[in-house]
Formats: sequence, C-alpha cells, structure tokens
Amino acid sequence: MARWFIALFAMLVLAGCGGGGSGSSSSSVAPTTASTPTVMATANTATVVLDGGPAALQAGNGAFNTPYVTITICAPGSTSNCQTIDHVILDTGSIGLRIIKPVISASLLAALPTETDSSSNPVGECYQYVNSYIFGSVRTADFSIAGEKVAAMPFQAIGDTGSFTNVPSSCSAGGGVDIATVNDFGANGILGVGTTTTDCGTYCTTTGGSSAAIYYDCPSAGCGAIIARASNATAPFQQLPNPVAAFPADNNGVILSLPSVAQAGVPTLTGTVTFGIATQADNTLTATNVLPVTTSASQLGPGLLTATYNGEQLTQSFLDSGSSDYFFIDTSLDPCTESDLIALYCPASPTPLSPVLTATNGVTASGAFTLYSPLNVAGSSDVAPGLGINPTLVTPPLPFANSFDFGMPFFFGRKVYTAIEGRSTGSLQGPYFAF
Repeated sequence: MARWFIALFAMLVLAGCGGGGSGSSSSSVAPTTASTPTVMATANTATVVLDGGPAALQAGNGAFNTPYVTITICAPGSTSNCQTIDHVILDTGSIGLRIIKPVISASLLAALPTETDSSSNPVGECYQYVNSYIFGSVRTADFSIAGEKVAAMPFQAIGDTGSFTNVPSSCSAGGGVDIATVNDFGANGILGVGTTTTDCGTYCTTTGGSSAAIYYDCPSAGCGAIIARASNATAPFQQLPNPVAAFPADNNGVILSLPSVAQAGVPTLTGTVTFGIATQADNTLTATNVLPVTTSASQLGPGLLTATYNGEQLTQSFLDSGSSDYFFIDTSLDPCTESDLIALYCPASPTPLSPVLTATNGVTASGAFTLYSPLNVAGSSDVAPGLGINPTLVTPPLPFANSFDFGMPFFFGRKVYTAIEGRSTGSLQGPYFAF
C-alpha cells in the first residue's frame, strides 16, 4: 500500500495544472485563433499507458494513475539526431511540452537551440502548478507523436544549467515544491494538451506580465527580468504552444479513451489519445455531453466549469488527466487514519457521490462516481478508480475551496474530448470538454 501511495503524492504537485482550458457557450466564443480543420488521412492516434512509470522512478516508488505517452524530439531540421522519450505525462490541464533536462541525451541537447529574446539573451520560463513550480530553459526541437509533427517547436528543459541554474526569486516566491527531477515529476516530462493555444496567452505579451507561466531574460549572470513573449500558436513561436494547436492538421483538440477499471485496480492500463476532433473518420464527435468551459479571457482562468456538490456551486472546477484522483472537500466523509494514507478518504463501503457539472452555457451533465477506499486497492496496482483526496489535508494545502478536480478516474471507461479555444470542431467551436 505504501509503495503506490507514496507515488500518488508525486502526482499531487500536479493537481489542477495551471495554464490549460478556455471556454464559454459555443455560440458566443469569439475565435481568437480560428482555424478550420483540414480533413486528411494522418496517423493521428497514439498509445496511452498507465503503469509504474519510467525506470528511474520505479527504482524507488512507482507512479500511480498516471497517463503516459511516448514522443520524439529531433534537432531542428535533422532526421538522425533524434531521441524517443517514453513516460511523458499526457495532461489535459496544462499547456506545452516540458522535459526533465537530464533525460535528454547530451548529443541532442547540444544541438537544441535555446530561444533568445530581443537582447539576444537566452529565454527561461517559470511554470506554476497548484502547489509546485518548474523552472528551466526554453529550447526548440522538431516534435512528433503518432504521425503529427511540429517543426522548431519551443519546449521547456526543466532543471537546465548555466544561466538557468538559479531559480529567480519571483518564481519560487509562491512556495510549493520545486520540481526538477524525474522522481519529483513522476515522469520524464509532460505534454500539456489543454484548451488554450499557448501556455500564457495575452498575460505574457507585455513586459512584467504574469499568470501560470512567466518568461525571463537570462544573461550569463542569471535570470531576472520578466519579459514579453508573443502568443503565436504557429511559427514564429515565442511562448510554448499547445503542441496540438501547432499541428498543421488535427489541430483543434484531443480525444482520450481509456477502459474501465475494477475497484481493486490493475498493474497497467492501455488506451489511446486521438488528435483532432471531426477532422478524420476516426475522430468524429459522438459525445452525449458537450460542456463549453471558460475562455482565456475569464477572470477565473481558462478551462473551468461549475460543479454543484452538496448544495455548493464550485465555479472553478475542471477535468484534469494530470491529477491522480478526485480532489474535493467533504467533511462528512471518513478520512483515512493510516499514516501513509493521509489526505485520502476511506469510506467504510463504496459510496455513490453525485456532483453535477454545469457548462458556461448552462448545459448540465452528471459527474457521478463511486468513492472507494484505498484500503481495498491491491498492493500490486498502479491504476485504480474512485479514490478521493481532501485538498485541505495535502501539505501544503491545495487552494481548492471553490473547485472540484475530476482527475484521472473520471476518464476511466470514457471517451473524453478536449476542444481548443477558437478552433472549429465541425459545427461546434472550442473550448469545451465532452464525454
């Protein structure tokens, strides 16, 4: 039990990943980066695996409820200086590709240019999650997954050295965990495929701007000044783009499809992620529930909807494949008393819960699930459904008083669509979640 639970806490730092989302009623969203998808035959489906994580992580404690994909990066313009990187988290709650720097081979890293700013200095980035942050350089690489490719795409090399060795105080001031290693992250990297086109948008287009992402001027003396970066989702890039939004085709969203999981859990689970919505025969929109979410212009932040639970309207709720479990506050539920299960709920028996999701256009859908006790999860399982976490008991506590985080278990047994802001998906326009 302790083995997988310790791994689960590696995922707590990613709960409610910042930077993803967007939305409003599909009839009222003004397209900021409108793009009509091109119907063409492209290899647009990749395998998603949930297991114990990368080898470096399994040497200690494996991952839990973590969806991984395999990606390939190459030196810009090269077909030989490339590296295939497995166990990259597929995250619908954040934006951009981020890789732990030591994972990248020395020969490839040396060939990946560092982005520079108007002063010809290297560019660094601080990216904030709910109770953690990452810092590193912004480099460019040719990126591919399945048959989808992006040339010279910016990504973040987490924990880079040189000018990026020291984390700026304005990045670390928010507190939380400094994520710099595979063990910290529970992965070799993360692929953020949420509902916005770039990771910072208009917040970072003015000097000193800030949001979940902040870009820095990084001369040899170290990173200090916060700089402006354009929010283009196609070349020439400055901010980290949503890689899906940067694809030449199939660039309006993703479909994550996973099988159901029994209460005791399983050691591994395999599903798929399909790129594009209503762009090919294999990605038609067949969901019963289509829920527009807040846009990047919202004061609450992008990618949010309202969850009504126990009579409360939680207006900053979200669907997030990067969260290990359901995160919500309910003081009527029995907490776990075992020291290695701190923060989890331990109901005496399976307990049906019935949150209701409300979209920005007023459409509602059931978010009902059965809450299970972690005491009934098999010790060999790295994947299990229906576990809940009280965010007030996490250290440091998660600021979820107005949120219900529908994490990875929500995706089990479902086909969940994440549509990108300003992109057409047939007769509908993103941003929305659908299932």
